[in-house]
Amino acid sequence: MLKLLTNSELTFFFNQMSMILNAGISPVEGISIMLEDTSSADGRRILNKIAESADRGESFYTSVSASGVFPQYALDMIEIGEQSGRLEEVMHSLSLYYEREETIAEEIKSTVTYPFIIIGMMMVVILVLIIKVLPIFNQVFIQLGTEMTGFSKTLMDIGSVLSNYALVFISLLCFLGVACFLIIKTPLGRRVWSIICTKSIFTKGFYEKIAAGRFASGMALTLSSGLDTDHSLEMVGRLVNNPNMHNKITNCRSLISKGCGFPEALVETKIFTSMYSRMIKIGYKTGSVDKVMQKIASCYEDEIDNRMRRMISILEPSLVIILSIIVCMILLSVMLPLMAVINF
Repeated sequence: MLKLLTNSELTFFFNQMSMILNAGISPVEGISIMLEDTSSADGRRILNKIAESADRGESFYTSVSASGVFPQYALDMIEIGEQSGRLEEVMHSLSLYYEREETIAEEIKSTVTYPFIIIGMMMVVILVLIIKVLPIFNQVFIQLGTEMTGFSKTLMDIGSVLSNYALVFISLLCFLGVACFLIIKTPLGRRVWSIICTKSIFTKGFYEKIAAGRFASGMALTLSSGLDTDHSLEMVGRLVNNPNMHNKITNCRSLISKGCGFPEALVETKIFTSMYSRMIKIGYKTGSVDKVMQKIASCYEDEIDNRMRRMISILEPSLVIILSIIVCMILLSVMLPLMAVINF
């Protein structure tokens, strides 16, 4: 069974389809053209499934659904685009949407990866110091008629425990590695990780901005496709995987159903800041809510990028300084007593 397409693969597919439709070529012919240019076995298998369904007279939405590799949100948007006669616009919007999703994912990955590499390297240095180097210094102390005490003795004892039970700790690290892999690769793991990040005081605000940006982007896409606000909110509610934002969207729909206006419902549920809410209110009066939503999505994207850069600029030197101080403390805890003994 084929797995769901990645964000980059979805971006490529929808971008190609957008160009094909813009050239006046039908979706069925477009799939045939893409099939001729595809060299990968999986890509040909997917396109063949779509082409076979289309050749039987099925709609483009049904043909794409038959492949089983597209996310539900993309399928819903394709169906809307086909029914409203705005499939080309939907293809272009989806390519931009998944491009943004890929950009956000890559930026988060790069933000997390480099600090973890630094931590890993420094932890190796620290382990070598307490397991291999400190026992050598302890032998020197013994030859001089004394022994390690205090902080250095505690570290050496910790190193001895780590050395004696190395297999247990290696097994624990392997277990944690498998757990991290499951969190990254499985839908359940990603949901659990998302819940943790949205609840943590350190990442809550950052993930709320990401969710708000995705909401704005999704609303811009659905509203520009001709959907009403309630249907748009329903669809975007499936898209947002942030529990807090999902609850806000539910409350927003509830307020609208009770007669509250769309801009007022956004203000009441605090989906956006006051400034963005006022922008939407003006856009609602002028009939350009989709354009305002797109602008807000771009603003959130820039804000997320800037925050990530600030996090990296602060995190990297901070980690180096903290871990360097730890290494210096370990060495000084040994060298200072040793120098005192030698001078004595």
